[in-house]
Amino acid sequence: MSPKDLLLALVVVLAWGVNFVVIKVGLHGVPPLLLGALRFMLAAFPAVLFVKRPQMPLRWLLAYGATISLGQFAFLFTAMYVGMPAGLASVVLQAQAFFTLGFAAVFLRERFHAQNVIGLLIAAGGLALIGMQSMGGGAQGMTLAGFVLTLCAACMWALGNIVTKKVGKVDLVGLVVWASLVPPLPFLVLSYWMEGPQRIVAALSGLGVSSVGAIVYLAFVATLIGYSLWSRLLSKYPASQVAPFSLLVPIVGLASAALLLGEQLSAAEIGGAVLVMGGLAVNVFGGWVKQRLGAVRS
Repeated sequence: MSPKDLLLALVVVLAWGVNFVVIKVGLHGVPPLLLGALRFMLAAFPAVLFVKRPQMPLRWLLAYGATISLGQFAFLFTAMYVGMPAGLASVVLQAQAFFTLGFAAVFLRERFHAQNVIGLLIAAGGLALIGMQSMGGGAQGMTLAGFVLTLCAACMWALGNIVTKKVGKVDLVGLVVWASLVPPLPFLVLSYWMEGPQRIVAALSGLGVSSVGAIVYLAFVATLIGYSLWSRLLSKYPASQVAPFSLLVPIVGLASAALLLGEQLSAAEIGGAVLVMGGLAVNVFGGWVKQRLGAVRS
């Protein structure tokens, strides 16, 4: 990977890692479902006027928007609103990798490999540690509801990954932009129903600089710029060379949450985070290590 592209990969990691802190900032002034609506409104318009619609059936475009865009962030924003710390959210959300393996086995008939099972067991142990902390009240007041909702967000992300696999190669930027047309109306309906018109009016009339900045960041930096750069890297290099950079996102998430929000983790939560990251590393690099060992033996 060229130095320029390596820098771009690190920009994406930074943008997506800090994203969790920005969500927390946005939630201080805007309720979660309304925040989701505003994010995707801004991500879709005016970008749809300039980005070509991806060549894929409408049903799959709707499915992608309903899972990765609507489902994932409805659960994630609500989770962080009801007590999921930003740093831990960045770690627990990575369970999507293992949900994806499970869904791929069920819907795509893909087979598990040894490194997938080992990585899953290690990460599951880490998630169990974090989950037990949520039941006893974590170092930052993590709630069980926040933990479970974050796992639901990871599940929706994984379903979106299966949709992406079903449609095959497609312009990722176009997919993200056009799929952003799907969530705003459902988000607004859910916000009206669950958060109420008074909270919506109060939030919109009292939008501060920090709230506006958070919405702009989520729409443009985390969504449009992040996915644009990521798709560029995937188009130039093998996925096996690009995907490992995603392992750095939770590290940035934890570091930025500690630095900017003052979040501190208990020893058990740190141990759980390490196990989750270790499981992800085994899942990503296990096959490569196995091949290298086989080559040495032969």
